[in-house]
Amino acid sequence: MKALIQRVSEAKVVIEGNTFGQIGKGMLIFLGVEKGDASADLEYLIKKVSHIRIFEDDYKKMNLSVLNIIGEVLVVSQFTLSADCRKGNRPSFDNAEEPSRAEEMYIRFIDGLKENGLRVATGAFGAMMQVHFVNDGPVTIMLDSKK
Repeated sequence: MKALIQRVSEAKVVIEGNTFGQIGKGMLIFLGVEKGDASADLEYLIKKVSHIRIFEDDYKKMNLSVLNIIGEVLVVSQFTLSADCRKGNRPSFDNAEEPSRAEEMYIRFIDGLKENGLRVATGAFGAMMQVHFVNDGPVTIMLDSKK
């Protein structure tokens, strides 16, 4: 399971011209579920995302989590994180989990973040979305539950 985290000052998802999910300061998370991902992968990413220290303290050191700053999280499903681009010029998505299982894991991830006390907004699973955000830093971090 992969989570691409972007520290943002604001972010929103627009679907068919309408704002679907929106946050202020916090994290935009693109979540990719891959074949073979299990509860252990899910639990690892929920814990890591909730506690990763990517926000600056008073000394400008990345020492605070999204929980510490009382920030928000926007979670967007992103099967393209599973792209394999080693052969040819067209990415292969064979490693992406099938949609119904991926959606189940996506929902469980969101629920886990909420259980940790985070305020969570979302995109719509499987929808065509436009994601607007202001990356703060910029800070972008890739988490992979397998590595």
